[in-house]
Amino acid sequence: MAAAPRCRERLFAFYFLSHIPVTLLIDLQALLPAGLHPRGLTELLQWYAATFRDPMMLQPPEWFKAFIYCEAFLQMPFFPIAVYAFLKGGCKWIRTPAIIYSTHVATTLFAILAHILFHDFSKSEHLGPQTQRERLILLSIYMPYLLIPLLILFTMLYNPYYNHVEKRKRK
Repeated sequence: MAAAPRCRERLFAFYFLSHIPVTLLIDLQALLPAGLHPRGLTELLQWYAATFRDPMMLQPPEWFKAFIYCEAFLQMPFFPIAVYAFLKGGCKWIRTPAIIYSTHVATTLFAILAHILFHDFSKSEHLGPQTQRERLILLSIYMPYLLIPLLILFTMLYNPYYNHVEKRKRK
């Protein structure tokens, strides 16, 4: 049987580990009342939104807020579990939760990327990307959050270590 892909497992562990502070300190600001986060974190979010022309983080549309609620209540509890499983390595039990997580996240990212590519920001948000270059820069910020979950999905579905099915012997 093939061994677990350790370099990918370490990448996945780092992805989930890094996602914890990003979710708690940055992403959840869109849901929580103003003034709840320290001023420095609020300024960091404002700097990010202005620098990368991302109005969704400062004035999130309702559909985007729904994705953040999913991140807070469905994904966030999974992050430490995934960190543990991928750091430990060889945890076949992570397969099904990782498939669920990665398909959910990939689906949400397709909607976010489509919004970045095709929404007319000039009519509604002064902060949104105005040029193709600005759209591509903003896309590059979100793209790892699509590519890594797709790599997780591919690994869980096609790597023989995670996809091994025990064959029962016929009597």
